[in-house]
Amino acid sequence: MSQSAAIDRKGLAAAIASYVLWGVFPLYWVLLRHVPSLQTVAHRIVWCAVFVVGYLSLLGGSTWLRDALSRPRVGRLLLASSLLISFNWGIYIWAVTNGRVVEASLGYFINPLVNVLLGVLVLRERLNPAQWTAVAIAGAGVLWLAFLHGEPPWIALALAFSFAFYGLIRKTAHVDAIPGLAIESLFLLLPALAWLGWAQWQGEAAFLNGNLGADALLVLGGALTALPLIGFAYGARRIPYSLVGILQYIAPTLQLLSGVLLLGETFSGTQAVGFACIWLALAIYAADGWRRARRQPARAAAEHCDDAVPATDGAAPPR
Repeated sequence: MSQSAAIDRKGLAAAIASYVLWGVFPLYWVLLRHVPSLQTVAHRIVWCAVFVVGYLSLLGGSTWLRDALSRPRVGRLLLASSLLISFNWGIYIWAVTNGRVVEASLGYFINPLVNVLLGVLVLRERLNPAQWTAVAIAGAGVLWLAFLHGEPPWIALALAFSFAFYGLIRKTAHVDAIPGLAIESLFLLLPALAWLGWAQWQGEAAFLNGNLGADALLVLGGALTALPLIGFAYGARRIPYSLVGILQYIAPTLQLLSGVLLLGETFSGTQAVGFACIWLALAIYAADGWRRARRQPARAAAEHCDDAVPATDGAAPPR
């Protein structure tokens, strides 16, 4: 099968829709800026668990859980990944609700290049000259932003590195994307419920306090966490892997545009210099990946699709 023949319209539409949804998530979470960030994250965990576990149970009963945990080390790896993704969600929601959407989007632009570095340092992968050039240019962009603000862009770096390590763990855990997300949510479910119960007991809970609109948004946030992942898992199996790599930049681009054009965040010319370095690095990296993918057999597009499925916003790839 040729690469062009592998592009399925429904799969392409599902992947694009997922990235668009991830990209406009800031506009959703900013509606909950009056809710403490930890409560928003806890509700996201609880309702995501309800939605995803319910979805899998309707499809195949409880066998999905037994099948997923029967593989070696999956439980321990998913426990670690659940802690990373909860940290990532917490930083992201705090950033969005505190007017830092632009910096959050930078994190997801940087993330693919952090993945490259982890591949070298942890998986002992080798980079070609184009990839080293991309990493160097991206590093220059981050250093410029650090110089501009007087300190490193901590939010962007925290998001990029937490999601990169999350992706690394999910790459080594042999479990499909949706069951993996369900198990991660189950690991976090009791702590999330305990936190919400404590907030309720202290009279600080934002849920069920008379604001039905906020209640609906908190519940729907769990479903919206899982929905793009399901769509992406559907699309990633039906389109070339190299195309997935290009599409992943839709999400942080829309996040950036949402922050600047719709949420009124500033984006100066000096900031644009740092972002331009990141974008140039990504262009070099994406072009190199596209070139190498075209040289490989088309069957490679269908392999390891779950390794690339992000479990969060992120964009791309929750990562």
